[in-house]
Amino acid sequence: MERESLDTFFMKLAYSYAERSTCIRRKVGAIIVKNNIQISGGYNGAPKGISHCDESICIRKKYGIRSGERQELCRGAHSEANAIAQAAQNGINIDGATMYCTTQPCIYCAKLIANSGIKRLVFSEYYGNGFDELTREMLKNVQIDYLSFKEN
Repeated sequence: MERESLDTFFMKLAYSYAERSTCIRRKVGAIIVKNNIQISGGYNGAPKGISHCDESICIRKKYGIRSGERQELCRGAHSEANAIAQAAQNGINIDGATMYCTTQPCIYCAKLIANSGIKRLVFSEYYGNGFDELTREMLKNVQIDYLSFKEN
């Protein structure tokens, strides 16, 4: 029996993190791996100590904000930002690491990824029309790999 690739293994873990998401609109997970060891992870949702979203509290739903627009009008922090923050809070060096994310990062998270020293990004789902020119520029020093992922 052949073992699955490490990329597939780690992407499964990212999807496991997504299951913990408290967002009512989109569940996203991310993990950070260095030397083939998971060193951090995150999912999208409200910051620590802040109430989770529900149907009555989602600002985006209340004002009919479309997916991918006005991202600043959201209670939730993105999975990529939460994985980077978790590493920072625990004093973990992520320079040179790989991030596995269920969905391609937004422009804000792309900047965080670039500044954190992450050198490779693997994602499984495109968001909207894919990477725009500015996001690609922000990630120009990061190897980007798409992984078509379907859980068995």
